Amino acid sequence: MHAMVLTAPGAPLRFEPREDPVPGPGEVRVTVSACAVCRTDLHVVDGELPDVAYPIVPGHEVVGRVDALGPGVTARKIGDRVGVPWLGSTCGECSYCRSGRENLCDRPRFTGYTRDGGFATHLLADAGFCFPLGEIGDDVAIAPLLCAGLIGWRSLVMAGEGKHLGIYGFGAAGHIIAQVARWQGRSIYAFTRAGDVDAQRLARSLGADWAGASEDAQPVALDAAIIYAPVGGLVPLALRAVRKGGRVVCAGIHMSDIPSFPYDILWGERQLLSVANLTRNDGVEFFKIAAQAGIKTHTTVFPLQQANEVLAKLRAGQITGAAVLQP
Repeated sequence: MHAMVLTAPGAPLRFEPREDPVPGPGEVRVTVSACAVCRTDLHVVDGELPDVAYPIVPGHEVVGRVDALGPGVTARKIGDRVGVPWLGSTCGECSYCRSGRENLCDRPRFTGYTRDGGFATHLLADAGFCFPLGEIGDDVAIAPLLCAGLIGWRSLVMAGEGKHLGIYGFGAAGHIIAQVARWQGRSIYAFTRAGDVDAQRLARSLGADWAGASEDAQPVALDAAIIYAPVGGLVPLALRAVRKGGRVVCAGIHMSDIPSFPYDILWGERQLLSVANLTRNDGVEFFKIAAQAGIKTHTTVFPLQQANEVLAKLRAGQITGAAVLQP
């Protein structure tokens, strides 16, 4: 097998040959057909997340086929098409796992962060945390759903059922969840980097009622806002944009520091919430919704060896929609 390997914080990924991994108890080996590139991958590569055990292979939006089974695996078979998400495994024993909140597990493992991920030709995955995908749909189109879609769905549910929804950061997650929200009958207000006409154009093409820069004033007060961009400075802007009783949901695993802000923009029973990871039930719910809503992902495909260039483009805001690597 081959993989793009991170050896130190901020180091360029190295394309390396490796021995084919052998699945252990409860694991499967997956031949990767597509792996989308997520902003969380940037946080891993740039050293913004703690406790990375180097060397590590990033990537956690993986579509592929099972090509080997570890001892005790009966729920998957060789040839199954599966998705491997960010949540790689949980302890199953802590209070969070026992209460149905495995996204908050005290001892989790994460694909592409604390266990090798999908910037590779093959990876090992816990069989119980792989999503069965069946044979419908294109691998490249599905790959961004494994994190941008799943985390996006969890953040949309957390945002509540308000009609007027703001989306800050119209990238992979934003363009997926906008389609779900439109299918639900909501009005969408897309906030992007200043001058990002491509993202604003994409937002309008997907039915957004308004698209502009994050500092611009939208035409109506929002019922809720979801922040996908990892920029703490967006929090006060979003709080000012939502009505009394509205919600602001921070959907990233990492965000720059939130600047101080006057209490009056939080007052009025506005709520500031965060999303942490995902649960397997989120996947079950979301894939049903994705099929009903007819989600179409906007993707650009790159060969695996160009992972460094793709990460640089994502860092610079030069990816519209989602980038996908293929071995």
